[in-house]
Amino acid sequence: MNCEYESAFVPQWCPGCGNFVTLDCLQTALCNLNIKARDFVIAAGIGQAAKLGFSLKCNLLAGLHGRALPLAMGLKMANHQLKVLAISGDGCFYAEGGNHLLHTARRNLDVTMLASDNRVFGLTKGQAAPTAAATFTTKVHPEGTGAKPLEPTLIALSAGATFVAKAFTGNPEELTSLMEKAIQHKGFALIDILAPCISFNKVNTFAWFKKRVHSISADHDQNNLAAAIELAQFDPEVTIPTGLYYQAKKPVYGRNKKALQGESIAIRTQNYKPERVKGLFANYQS
Repeated sequence: MNCEYESAFVPQWCPGCGNFVTLDCLQTALCNLNIKARDFVIAAGIGQAAKLGFSLKCNLLAGLHGRALPLAMGLKMANHQLKVLAISGDGCFYAEGGNHLLHTARRNLDVTMLASDNRVFGLTKGQAAPTAAATFTTKVHPEGTGAKPLEPTLIALSAGATFVAKAFTGNPEELTSLMEKAIQHKGFALIDILAPCISFNKVNTFAWFKKRVHSISADHDQNNLAAAIELAQFDPEVTIPTGLYYQAKKPVYGRNKKALQGESIAIRTQNYKPERVKGLFANYQS
């Protein structure tokens, strides 16, 4: 593939990590959409999945753990003409960043969120993520987590997200297609990406997901919120539906904000002249 944003930097993921597939699919989606590298920016969190952005030759800003979505919001507000992608893992987005997911969804910020969901904290060596089952054991959870696993699609739907999907790295064609749709969508788009961790999750393996994952039936109404919420209440031990759960056209955040109309703030500030604010600062001088 010959894309202008291909990077020579190869992330140091374990061979067989699902994140490699996510990276390949994103490159393909961006190429298919013919989006110039200068026209999109990645807001990255902290963790193994967040390293994905460093393997794309594009604008990227890495933030604190759990803070990729506030970073994405700042980028979008500063330059609403950019396509903004928030990329990180289940620990970053759903644990430390769970509160930001709620508010980004309810505001319907025009951002695409790609969450690598492998049910463990891969960077810090395998603690249970919020999506892990109650019986999932680790060195720090020898008796299991004891907590009901969080279902990201259900939370996003309840909070007001206007594009909600789930994908599996074992089906790259579907994942690529969903990425293209999510990036083109006007509003907050979440793709929860099932990307097995081969080093620290010996339960939810590629084979485990393969037995349970299935594409959503063609007769599912993607514009019906109630139907999407019902679909998202699956039992992951039995079946996991992948594909587009829900999509709706609603006003995006900032549409009615005067400061965000017309030329972006980032472009306006390029024409900044100190003389414009001298009068303002004079009011604070003794």
